[in-house]
Amino acid sequence: MNWAPVEDQLSLLKRGISELIPEEELVEKLKKSAETDTPLKVKLGCDPTRPDLHLGHSVILRKLRQFQDLGHEAILIIGDFTALIGDPTGQNKTRPPLTEQEVKDNAKTYLEQVYQILDPSKTKLVYNSEWLGGLTFMDIIRESAKITVARMIERDDFSKRYQANEPISLHEFLYPLAQALDSVHLRSDVELGGTDQKFNLLMGRDMQRSEGQAPQVCLMMPLLVGTDGVQKMSKSYENTIGLNDSAEDMYGKVLSISDEQIIPWAELLSEYSDDELNALQERVSSDPRNAKHDLAWHITGLFHGEDGAKKGRDHFETTVIQKSVPDDAPVHQMEAGTEEGLISIITGLGFASSNGEARRLIQQGGVSLDDEKITDVQATVCIESGQEVVLKAGKRKFAILKA
Repeated sequence: MNWAPVEDQLSLLKRGISELIPEEELVEKLKKSAETDTPLKVKLGCDPTRPDLHLGHSVILRKLRQFQDLGHEAILIIGDFTALIGDPTGQNKTRPPLTEQEVKDNAKTYLEQVYQILDPSKTKLVYNSEWLGGLTFMDIIRESAKITVARMIERDDFSKRYQANEPISLHEFLYPLAQALDSVHLRSDVELGGTDQKFNLLMGRDMQRSEGQAPQVCLMMPLLVGTDGVQKMSKSYENTIGLNDSAEDMYGKVLSISDEQIIPWAELLSEYSDDELNALQERVSSDPRNAKHDLAWHITGLFHGEDGAKKGRDHFETTVIQKSVPDDAPVHQMEAGTEEGLISIITGLGFASSNGEARRLIQQGGVSLDDEKITDVQATVCIESGQEVVLKAGKRKFAILKA
């Protein structure tokens, strides 16, 4: 294979990263890879703890795609075994493990979303239950003996919980060990993760050394700040943009971020060149509104193509700027004179993924009927024959309620 010069590879791979441990080892690995014409094994683990992925997940997936495009082997681990333990990273309390059925159901949806970013023909897909599921209790004891409790307590979230006298379950100590054993099994050269995964990635280096393997390089990406501009993007904080969101929702939600997040988002989520990033930076200073539209167009286009980006922009102009109901708003048919719960209508239209989400949307003042805000979660709707009512949920979702 015609490998790109090591300097060029390193320049691309370092773009947007938070930390690289250690850089000199990655340089040597890249040199050896080119000399021996052997791709590096680059590992990324994804635990199917939820059924959908968001733009925060895409940050690390795009970095894996860069390795892939350079000719290296992208290994995607579906953590169907580790998800049963529950990753304690960033948690201030014990996270209950998922059931096997929940993990299987979630995993089904992952690949369709992941392959919006990764090249499926060049991705090695593995499930860590293949090697972790067969370990005996004696195997676990032997592997655990290689790690001290003091080493585990060095981990920031464990340390804080210990000092606050908050419970730490024994099984949580086993999660970093399991992730490290993934690296040993795969003999990974590089492992990718967010900054919150640093301890786990370094544990992989330790375990590989103990097995006589060359330790992996750890490459960490920043955590994407969510649409609220404060917390990391997470479903728990309700500040996400899903990879499967419609073009209209994706475009509108990108426009909702603060001006301060335009450049960080562009650095982590876009395919802008350095010159294009510099031009965007200048535009943020002089015309932040249109700079944000440029970013919304770019990000939406990555997932929905140019037609999707145009659809998203047109929908925003219709519903927000012109404040009119879009032509393609869904129609919800109701029986004349019969009451129907507003929460049921909202979830039935797909405007909320659950009754709880619909309830919160109403309580936060995000729902209106014919421009009249509704804040009563017990509200019902009753319309007469021939009558139509416009339902608005959030800033961009519209429907016609029709008897």
